[in-house]
Amino acid sequence: MWTMPETHALHRDLVRLRRELHADPEVGLALPRTRRRVLDALAGLPLEVTRGRAIGSVTAVLRGARPGPAVLLRGDMDALPLTELTGLDYASDNGAMHACGHDLHTAMLVGAARLLCARRHELSGDVIFMFQPGEEGVDGAAKMIAEGVLDAAGSLPVAAFAIHVMSARFPHGVFTTRRGALMAGADLLSVTVHGSGGHGSAPHLARDPLPAAAAVVAALPGLLTRTVDPSGTAVLTIGEIHSGTAANILAERAELRGTLRWHDVRTRDALRSGFGDVCRSIAHAYGVTAHPEVREYLDVTANTPAEADFAAAVAADLHGPHRYRDLPQPLCAGEDFCRVLDHVPGAMILLGACPADLDPTQAHDNHSPYAVFDDAVLTDGALLYAELAARKLATTGTVALDHPIAHTA
Repeated sequence: MWTMPETHALHRDLVRLRRELHADPEVGLALPRTRRRVLDALAGLPLEVTRGRAIGSVTAVLRGARPGPAVLLRGDMDALPLTELTGLDYASDNGAMHACGHDLHTAMLVGAARLLCARRHELSGDVIFMFQPGEEGVDGAAKMIAEGVLDAAGSLPVAAFAIHVMSARFPHGVFTTRRGALMAGADLLSVTVHGSGGHGSAPHLARDPLPAAAAVVAALPGLLTRTVDPSGTAVLTIGEIHSGTAANILAERAELRGTLRWHDVRTRDALRSGFGDVCRSIAHAYGVTAHPEVREYLDVTANTPAEADFAAAVAADLHGPHRYRDLPQPLCAGEDFCRVLDHVPGAMILLGACPADLDPTQAHDNHSPYAVFDDAVLTDGALLYAELAARKLATTGTVALDHPIAHTA
């Protein structure tokens, strides 16, 4: 049974770890400093720890005292290439930012490891702690799977769970999830518009690709409204435009990059085709050429109904029914946790981490340079991670737990 002093001590440690991670974020798959902090935080626990061979991952396995299946808990560790503007006293100043809350996920998963290690004698089965790099755009989950994370305990997990914090939209401390699609599938879009360069004073003697590229960007919202059923959901955004080297030079080419997000394959296929048609048709009208490309990236993050129901029930039981609500519609963000769910039944749970004194409908959203997350939810997330694993093992293992992990007194 966890006492209030023990819970408070855990919270202090998790806040310290989270703020260290936040102040020194790393982007991509390597993450040497982040991995070192995670390894230090796990030191001394009865875990089988392995490091990724080609990537900066950490896999830790806790062996329960009694035989049984395995459950996987995942926390991502990487940051975004974004200059932080929050003004926090622990803000990053290295050109990267934990603007999606992965520093909280990492700290929560460390906390879950501590909680479960202390109750190892009651576990019927094993827990895999998946500390993942490269969630932001480089498919770190698939790379960890290729390196064997799903087999780390010796058998495929019977369930997998992840928590994702939100800096806006959801009230502070409220958990939410849903059956089926939780987050969107995502494709990476690019188009290169080719023209012929020239002098800025004589555009009639050149074939300027920039006006065509700008027209493509302006036309794409119309593609959505005339392709997607009004009752459906899809998002197509252009996030990068690159062209030119000087104000008085007409460039040879312009490059656009963006994303397409969808929840059903018919919408995806129609928008993929329409994207190419729009790019080529507009380029032709401007006397230039366009070479559009669509690269498949992520599938829909779809919760298994049984695991979604289980996670919802555990969250409501653990933290009170007032702190859980069903999510009526899936989000349009993408998540490479879908790679795990391709192999293992599971669910992702969202957690409102907007500071309690802010209006979540007005707060800055994830990926904003102004996004802030409340440390107060760290212990709540760690407890939910631990309780999901413990109760799942108790219901599928050989012997049930004597009492819930997170009961406080």
